[in-house]
Amino acid sequence: MTETQRHHLLLDLLREHAVLSVSQITELLGSSPATTRRDIARLDKEGKVRKVRNGAEAIIPTREPWTPLNPHRAHNHDEKIRIARAASTFIQPEESVVINCGSTAFLLGQEICNKPVQIITNYLPLANYLIEHDHENVVIIGGQYNKTQSIIMPSQESTTSLYAGHWMFTSGKGLTAEGLYKTEMLTAISEQRMLGMVGKLAVLVDSSKLGQRAGMLFSKAENIDLVITGQQADAEIVAALEAKGVEVLLV
Repeated sequence: MTETQRHHLLLDLLREHAVLSVSQITELLGSSPATTRRDIARLDKEGKVRKVRNGAEAIIPTREPWTPLNPHRAHNHDEKIRIARAASTFIQPEESVVINCGSTAFLLGQEICNKPVQIITNYLPLANYLIEHDHENVVIIGGQYNKTQSIIMPSQESTTSLYAGHWMFTSGKGLTAEGLYKTEMLTAISEQRMLGMVGKLAVLVDSSKLGQRAGMLFSKAENIDLVITGQQADAEIVAALEAKGVEVLLV
């Protein structure tokens, strides 16, 4: 992972967690403590993070962050629109699809809203949007509400496994030749429980995510059926994924 990629990913992690220790960042990024401290010092000097004792703290941006109400503020918004539109073409009428949380997932939900498709989701902003726009077939997975991620986390005894879909559309913090990585562990574990109940797994990530390895390995590349990403995606990683039988679509 290059220095630029580490910095980009570290900023993303701090936007999610607000404060992280050196040891936490080291574990999530797979870097050495010395490298992590240099990264923090560099970003602190650039005014992008605040260096604190044995760690780093996010600086609250003056720019309004992304929410489903202002999707144009999402990072790489134009690319994510192309990814969502491309993903929608794989969904056939009367199919059932699982859509997880995130800005690209929300854009996909908007794209297929009011089409004859059953949408299964634990992402409340998307569920609310679909209901408000009179989408006829919405399944909201039940469980405990997680405010940070705006999702519903099913309990261990949940009947989540009863919900089956033709597709699962998901994203993550990084995609390498090994597979898809996610940093929100509880969210990832919740979504993993449904993997066995879907026909195909599609990964929707913008091109900046390729080559980044952080958090837990959500799915090995061999278990991914489709990747949709941007034209600027790392060619070596694309080739490695295709060699493992993954269909990669560049948009």
